[in-house]
Amino acid sequence: TLPTLSINEYPNLPELPESTGVIASDTFAAAVAQVAIAAGRDDSLPTLTGVHVEVNENTVTLAATDRYRLAVREMQWQPSKPGVETTALLRARTLADAAKSLTTSKEVSLSLGSAASHDRLAGFAGEGKTMTSRMLDGTFPPYRHLLPQEITTTAIVEVAPFLDSVRRVALVTDKTVPLRLEFNGTTVSLEAGAGEEAQATEAIDILLNGEPISIAFNPTFLSDGLQAVGTPFVQISFTGSNKPAILMGKNEATGNVVENYRYLLMPMR
Repeated sequence: TLPTLSINEYPNLPELPESTGVIASDTFAAAVAQVAIAAGRDDSLPTLTGVHVEVNENTVTLAATDRYRLAVREMQWQPSKPGVETTALLRARTLADAAKSLTTSKEVSLSLGSAASHDRLAGFAGEGKTMTSRMLDGTFPPYRHLLPQEITTTAIVEVAPFLDSVRRVALVTDKTVPLRLEFNGTTVSLEAGAGEEAQATEAIDILLNGEPISIAFNPTFLSDGLQAVGTPFVQISFTGSNKPAILMGKNEATGNVVENYRYLLMPMR
C-alpha cells in the first residue's frame, strides 16, 4: 500500500499559449544545440544564461552569448499568422532539453506568450508531448553590430584534423594560458605553453586569403565552435589580431559558405 496526497494540492498546469508557428523538429534541435553552447553558465547574470528568440514572419533567429563568444542561427519556419513579429528570452538549458525531447515528433509547435501577458510563458508541443517554460526577465544585449563587416583575412580549414590538433595542443593550456594560432601561407601553426612549463606545437594545411595573422583563443571555446558548425570545413574570418573572429561552415573547401550560422569568438590577450 502507498499513502496518497490530496489531489487538490497538486498545482494546476499552465495553459499552453496560442501557437506562434511550426518548425521541423530536427532543424529546431540542431539549431538550438548550435546556439546554446555559447550561453552563459553564471546564474548571477541570468540574461546571459538565455537564448534570445526573435521571430520575424518566416524567419526565426536564435542568439546566445556569454560575453566571450556569440552564436547566431537563422532558420525558416511556418508562422501560424501572417506578419507575426515577437521576441522571447528562454533559459538555454530548458530550451535545449525541450528541443532534444521533441525530436521523436516530425514537427514542433512553438508558442510564445505576448509581452502583455502576466506569466510570459513559452510552450513547445509535438505529437502528444507538451512543455511550458517561463521566459527570463531582462533585455538581451544588442549583438548585430558585433558581427564585423570588413574582413581582412579568411582561412579555410578542414574541421576534423583542426579539432584534433586543437585538443592535443590544448593539453598544456589552462584558463589563463591561451592557444596561439599563426595563419601564414598555406599553414596554421598551433602553439601553447612557454618557458620551462610544458609546451606543444603543431601545424596543419589551410587555404589562406589575405594577410597573415597571429591570434590567440581560449581552446575550449574554439573547440565548441568547430564542433557547432557541423560541416567538414570551416571558414574563419578575421578583422585583426585583437578583434573577434567569425567561424562559419563550408561543405566543400571551395564551395559556398553556410550563411545561416555564425560563431563569433573573442581573442585572448
